Amino acid sequence: MGILQGLKILDFSTLLPGPYATMMLADMGAKVIRVESPSRTDLVREMKPMDSLGKSAAHGHLNRSKKSLALNLKSPEAVEIVKELIKEYDIVIEQFRPGVMKRFGLDYESLSQINPKLIYCSITGYGQTGPYKMRAGHDNNYLSVAGVVDYSRRKDELPAPAGIQIADIAGGSMHAVIGILAASYSRERSGKGQAIDISMTDTTFALNAFHGSGYLAGNREPEAEKHMLNGGSFYDFYETKDHRFFSVGSIEPQFRKSICEALGKEEWIHKALSEEEEDQIAFKNMLKDSFLEKDFDEWLKIFNQNLDACVEPVLTFAEACNHPQLKARKMIVDVPQSNGTPQPQIASPIKFSSGDPVYHHAGVDAGVHTEEILLGAGFTLEQIEDWKKTDVFN
Repeated sequence: MGILQGLKILDFSTLLPGPYATMMLADMGAKVIRVESPSRTDLVREMKPMDSLGKSAAHGHLNRSKKSLALNLKSPEAVEIVKELIKEYDIVIEQFRPGVMKRFGLDYESLSQINPKLIYCSITGYGQTGPYKMRAGHDNNYLSVAGVVDYSRRKDELPAPAGIQIADIAGGSMHAVIGILAASYSRERSGKGQAIDISMTDTTFALNAFHGSGYLAGNREPEAEKHMLNGGSFYDFYETKDHRFFSVGSIEPQFRKSICEALGKEEWIHKALSEEEEDQIAFKNMLKDSFLEKDFDEWLKIFNQNLDACVEPVLTFAEACNHPQLKARKMIVDVPQSNGTPQPQIASPIKFSSGDPVYHHAGVDAGVHTEEILLGAGFTLEQIEDWKKTDVFN
């Protein structure tokens, strides 16, 4: 049933940060109900490409194993339904701007009076306090404000948009999960819940572990292509003869020696091992020239010979799906769709010795479980039928 069996979560979030967090928790066995607006569609539901059933593949992935309850939170009866569910579903994740849940009467202060064990996690761009708390934003905005983008680019070039949403997931989702699990552990000891304030800008700012600490304690401002890990050394990407790329991360001396041997350039070893800036630049230029001498497949054959050199090909996502390491780790799984047919999805990356992840079904249509959830919470069929005649579900 999953390592987090027993955790019950009401998820009021949309788009990516909150749904990714609750997907992680559901994969580990938590019971998650998405509370969705019946009139305002989560934009991820419309995100292409569509799957074999004509539904968003991203939505099917992010919302797997979750049940869906459609409620109009502007309705007083809908608010009362949530308050009844809170007695059992004692973890809330919400992603509205500060003050929205309070207007609904569903803020932490209101709900914790009903259930003092409530854990209430709010994910926002800038947090619940500060001059930017009401400001709109997206992943690239948070990365920019957090000081990450400026030194994560090529010198004299525009910053490149990241292929994944770093602030949303590494910042928002991951820290939300950590906060929820920490609060759950605290609740086991104290019997009390608490509110968690996750700012995607704060959490992204905290990811500046190397260069941020270097500036704060050593007064060294990080600059584009100036440091060992951001293009200022041979730790970089190199183009092949056929315009593909390899990553070279051979920081330690033994790996630098190994790459020289693999390239058939033993005479470079003295420069590769030198820490002098001019030798490092010379070594980087040698690597550039050398990689241009052979095609991608030729270099693959060389570096696939169990060489310990920290050199790997830059793969397309399709190639990554077929990489023997990811296949051995079973990082693609089949998740049942609503008609029972399997949909391949990215698996949970966390491996436990005590059990496997839980994949009940792909993301479902909004409100498909409304009646089931309400009956399970003790509401009667007559009440539900009466609510259908009002604006509770509309």
